[in-house]
Amino acid sequence: MFDAYQIRKDFPLLGREVNGRPLVYLDSGATAQKPECVIECIDRMLRENNANIHRGVHHLSAVATEKYEVARETIREFIGAEGREEVIFTAGATASLNTVAYAWGEKFLHEGDNIIISEMEHHSNIVPWQLIAERKGVEIRVLPFDDEGRLEVEKLDSLLDDKSRMVAVTQASNTLGTRPDLKYIVEKAHSAGAVVVVDGCQGIVHGGVDVKALDCDFYAFSGHKLYGPTGTGVLYGKRELLEQMPPFMCGGDMVDRVSFAKTTYAPLPLKFEAGTANFIDAVALGEAVRYVKKLDLAAVEQHESDLTRYAEQQLCEIEGLKIYGTAPDKCSIVSFNIEGVHHYDLGMILDKLGVAIRTGQHCAEPVMTHYGVTGMCRASLAMYNIREDVDALVAGVRRAVKMLR
Repeated sequence: MFDAYQIRKDFPLLGREVNGRPLVYLDSGATAQKPECVIECIDRMLRENNANIHRGVHHLSAVATEKYEVARETIREFIGAEGREEVIFTAGATASLNTVAYAWGEKFLHEGDNIIISEMEHHSNIVPWQLIAERKGVEIRVLPFDDEGRLEVEKLDSLLDDKSRMVAVTQASNTLGTRPDLKYIVEKAHSAGAVVVVDGCQGIVHGGVDVKALDCDFYAFSGHKLYGPTGTGVLYGKRELLEQMPPFMCGGDMVDRVSFAKTTYAPLPLKFEAGTANFIDAVALGEAVRYVKKLDLAAVEQHESDLTRYAEQQLCEIEGLKIYGTAPDKCSIVSFNIEGVHHYDLGMILDKLGVAIRTGQHCAEPVMTHYGVTGMCRASLAMYNIREDVDALVAGVRRAVKMLR
């Protein structure tokens, strides 16, 4: 049995107060809290192993390098990648997706091609593609979702043709919680000769991934949503594609030989890890993954699913409240608005009650446009949340509605 009350003890920040009230943290979709082992790992690395990796022959550098590469192997195993050279450390999912758009796009996109993007994407999986499309003369096509928040994958056939080169899709919507049928999307894209990039920021936390079984070509996620440090992320790419792509950034550690006549690049994965890596936090991300791997992930998923259903049931009893995203098998994200109440006002009152939620567009403005709203309230639940958190949210919303109406 999964014990969320026991898990909470591993996360020190959850024990603090905000505005004189116990903190109820319901914003893990933006960034998750960190377990004690991750915090201690960062502290230990700074105190004992702070030396630049890959470049030194001295003891500290060798130890730091070993820990960095062990973290890479931990993540490779966790996501099911075939080889360590397919796992690239980045500054986050945004950096990962920009790397794909720039490096893959510069190599493989040509005028007249098209890219298909789902309507529910985070801006980080939209804007980079728009920029490369402008430079290359490429068409952007949109795969829509319906009012339930279900991605209409059956329309993919009508969008794919012999000029389709890329399909960009989320594993789980950061606003609606929707988990599209990625296996179907990947198979359809590949049958048309297109490759697939998956934004796994929410999906890797809620359900995990096996990139080899999924057969996606690229997969991006951020460390800070997976209970790891900010400023960390991972880009998975199939080796044969990464080897053909030019570097995204250039400088130290990504070169083999440099001369004014010609520069050659380091082998994968270093070709895409220019400059001094955030090696301290990369090691801590490995620690976060080890922490997660110790858990019964099926039990975690069940706990989050049960808690999400409970939250939706309780919130739906509030007059005038509308939940956005009701597709089956959604992950633990509940976005909502209340008739006559502005989402920012509701968020500010909840904060005074110690309840932290997200308000606004959630870096998914096309989703807001779909529903004709300027923003939403979002409660994103994690494994350390409990029913009492949901009860505090619902009580706070009821109190806020009385004040604001």
